[in-house]
Amino acid sequence: MKLLTVLLLVALPLCCSAGSGCQGLEDIVANTLNRNLSLFKFTNGLTEFLGGITNSDAVGEFKQCFLDQSDETLKNIGLMLRIIYDSPWCASF
Repeated sequence: MKLLTVLLLVALPLCCSAGSGCQGLEDIVANTLNRNLSLFKFTNGLTEFLGGITNSDAVGEFKQCFLDQSDETLKNIGLMLRIIYDSPWCASF
C-alpha cells in the first residue's frame, strides 16, 4: 500500500500535469485536498483506476493523510502543486 501512495504522489504529476489541461488530475488533486469530500465519495470517484479492495484501502489511507492535516497545510500543498505545474520544467512534458 505504501508503494501505491508513492506512485500517487510521484507518477501522476509526471504523467499528466494540471497545467497541460489534464482534467482528471486536476479533479483528483482537488478532491484529495477537499476536506469536505468523504472517503467514500473520494474512493468512489477513483473506482475506474483501482484494481481491487487493497488499492481502494490504500487510496483511503492516502486521503486520510490529507484529512489529518490543518487547513493551512492543505492550502500550502495546493500552492506547491500549482507552482510545480506552472514551472518550465513541468511544461516540457
